[in-house]
Amino acid sequence: MNFQVTVLKILVSYPDGFAVMADLKRDMAILATSGRDWAERTKRLAARVPELDIFSQGLVERLNGGWRITEKGRAVLEFMEAKPGEMRTESAAAAAEPFDTASASPPLAARRSVRSQRLQSRRAARVRARAKAS
Repeated sequence: MNFQVTVLKILVSYPDGFAVMADLKRDMAILATSGRDWAERTKRLAARVPELDIFSQGLVERLNGGWRITEKGRAVLEFMEAKPGEMRTESAAAAAEPFDTASASPPLAARRSVRSQRLQSRRAARVRARAKAS
């Protein structure tokens, strides 16, 4: 399991992208024990940004006893999750440029719609996981 990708995925599922350390640890434990699918998925995502460092690149910030994903972190995560067909639509010149998270972001309205759907499905998954645990 790729720790940094997992942190981004967890934080993006919380309102405002902020989670206290206890919630992060709990969610990490759930995902770490969820099987090989999650580990393989995070490795595939991490392969798209080989030099990923969530703190030094400003993708996650530490504050008030927890961590929060930044807009730059959201953009990098969206880039990692983009399907290969979506990535090919960019011009060859843009693909040749070094990775720039600002140019990887889709329009704001589209991001909000996708993010809303992801948040709802993740929240439902957390509720199911908590129900199973109790």
